Formats: sequence, C-alpha cells, structure tokens
Amino acid sequence: MDLEERLAVFIDYENLALGAREHLGGMQFDFGPIADALAVRGRVVARRAYADWSYFDEDRRMLTRHQVELIEMTQRMGASRKNAADIKMVVDAIEMAFERDYISTFVMCTGDSDFSPLVHKLRELNKRVIGVGVEKSTSRLLPAACDEFLFYDRLEGVEVPDEDQGAPAPKRGSRARKAPATTERSGTQKAPSTSRRTKAAEAVAEAVAEAVAETTAPETAAPEPETKPATRRRRKSEPAPAPVEVAPEAEADVSEHDEVVSDDVPMEVRVAQTLADLQSSTSGAVTASALKRTLLRKDPTFSESDYGFRTFGEFLRFLADRGFVELAAGPSAGDPEVSLPEQGDTDAAFALLRDVVQEANGSAALSGLKNAVRKRRPDFSEKALGFRGFLQFAKAAETAGTVSLAWDDDADDYLVTA
Repeated sequence: MDLEERLAVFIDYENLALGAREHLGGMQFDFGPIADALAVRGRVVARRAYADWSYFDEDRRMLTRHQVELIEMTQRMGASRKNAADIKMVVDAIEMAFERDYISTFVMCTGDSDFSPLVHKLRELNKRVIGVGVEKSTSRLLPAACDEFLFYDRLEGVEVPDEDQGAPAPKRGSRARKAPATTERSGTQKAPSTSRRTKAAEAVAEAVAEAVAETTAPETAAPEPETKPATRRRRKSEPAPAPVEVAPEAEADVSEHDEVVSDDVPMEVRVAQTLADLQSSTSGAVTASALKRTLLRKDPTFSESDYGFRTFGEFLRFLADRGFVELAAGPSAGDPEVSLPEQGDTDAAFALLRDVVQEANGSAALSGLKNAVRKRRPDFSEKALGFRGFLQFAKAAETAGTVSLAWDDDADDYLVTA
C-alpha cells in the first residue's frame, strides 16, 4: 500500500466543459471516465475543480457525486477576471507540491498551454504530471510537457458521436445531443438516458443468466428462466443467484436530485474493464490484490460477499471457470496473477460482432449491441482496437464485409444485420 501513487487532481472546468460541447457533438462533460482512468494509476487524495459555477449550475451535482471540491471563482464583478481561475489553480498546485510531500502525481485537467510553465515546475520538483484534455481543444504544447497525457474523448466510457454520420447522430442518445436552453435541459436529457441504461442492464442480466444457467445446471434439468448470474446481488446462503430487480414504481420515485450513479453493469464486465486498464497502464503482471484495490477505488462499496463469495480469490476462480479471466501463480499463495484471455485482432472482433448479430435472428439495433457483445466477451473494448466509438467499429465491420449497417427511421436507431 505504501508504494501506491498519491494523485491530486486539478480541473480547469471551463476548458473541459466547453471543449466537450464545442468539439464532441454538444455532449455534456462527465468526470466519471476520468475518475475510472485515474483509479488504475493510483489513489486520488484531492479533487478540485475551478470555475464560475453560475455558468455551470447543472454540472455541480455531477461533480459532487464524484467528491470533487468546487472552487468558486466569480467572474461577474464589474471587471474582467479572465484568468482568475487559472491563477488560483496554479497557486494551489504549487502550494500542495511544497506542503504535501506524499503526493507524487499531479493531474492537470486542461488543454490550455498557459499551464505549461506549471507542468515544467512540478516536474522540476520531482512530481509526475498527467494531463487530461479534449483532443481538439488541447494545445500541442501541453501534452509534450507532461509525463502522460490522456485525451478525454479516447477514454473508456466516453461515447463520441461520429462526425460523418449526419443528421441521425443526435437521435442515438441524450449524451450526444446539443445542449438545449438551460431551462429545458435537465428535463429533456435525463429521462431518455435513464431509460436506456435500465433497458440495457435488464437485457444484459437476462442474457448472462441464460449462459450461466446452461453451464451450471445439471444436464437433466432445464435452466430456470428467473435465475440470475453471479453478477446480480444475492445472499451468501443461497445456492443460486436470486433476482434483484428494480420495480418500475421505485424507479419512478427516484428524483433528479437522488439520481442513481451506478449503471448496473454486470460485475464480470467491471472486472474485465478494470483489468484491461491495469494491464495497459502497468508493465508488470496484475495481482489479485492490486485488482481489488482498483475496484475499490472505482466503487468503495464493492464487496465480493455481496455476490455470494467468501473471499475475492473465490470470486476470481468463479470468473476463471467461465473464461472471463485467467489465473496464474503469483508472488504469494493467496495473491495470484490475473490476466485477460487473448481477445484477438480486429478480424476476430468483427467475427464476434457478426456472431452476436446472427444469434439475434440476423438483425439487431446498434444501441444495445455493445452490451450483447460484452456478454460474450466482457473485456471487449472498441477503443483498445483503435476505434473512437462503437459506431465507428460497426462501420469498420461493414467496410470489411462482416455486417451491414443502415439507419432505421422507425426504430430511431441504426440496424445491424449479418
């Protein structure tokens, strides 16, 4: 634990939020993908965002959910204070570098080249610097100054609309829509997003339940339709997973201010994504203890006992038996090395997409197709294959002749056929 990196995050919020809206199809900035990317790099001990929050009133709740401290830098004081937030951010970063020796890494979330002198000074002070910015609004000078630079639009979990898909693009999801008037945005955007997440989670849970039932049930017994996979929460004493469904009435009672943070992603998908991030950001093998620490950084409430397992090793063996991960001898008997099965090249990913579409009677809507692919391969990531989004991946598969892609006005979505 003492060897863990300690990270301090400083966010030039105006730069990121406006960069996302102007260059990423009008989508709203979300700190969640950044938090997940930093979780695999170390323990975040400070999060601060600087802005005049009267301009970003709707974004406050999102940042608060991620435990970000909001530093108010009011601009409306009868005089120009254009760089007030930038100067305050620089002062706080330098002060923290001198006063808190245990912080080894500074994360500067901005694309503004004006912060280059700060980055150079932090590196002179023997601090590692990670930059984060929207690609098209990031100065070319800043990434070269950092030890590592993450482009926000390339992070896992950021769905950037394709520039060449034309008019149908805004229809695919609320995150890709142009922001309407301030008085209307909160009511028009959140309902479709919540509905889509709920439907996708139910579809994934139902499909994974069928797969688990087929592998665990006796040959003479038919799998029960209501049996849920280990990724659904169950009691330790129950021999089989029990369904935990959110009632429609309960979902309707959730107000905007009590918005659910979790997307109810199956646990094997969370483990596979976290493991893939660890493998790409570290040079050595990933141990079970490191994997669990990272899962706890992403979700401090995580516990393998919630899924019916006594130890984390038992949970990993369950996933290994089903081909989701691979285990090997580690530095100690109770701390095995964990890795992902070979995913294959792009052609193999295209073939996987075709097989999933064929299993859906040869045709499937694009909106729920990624979840279906991850049901077969929890570690699937189109970004790891070099694609900026799942739509771009599907278009590449169409170019390769693996599937066909067409816009369906009735479904208000792309239709993939094989």
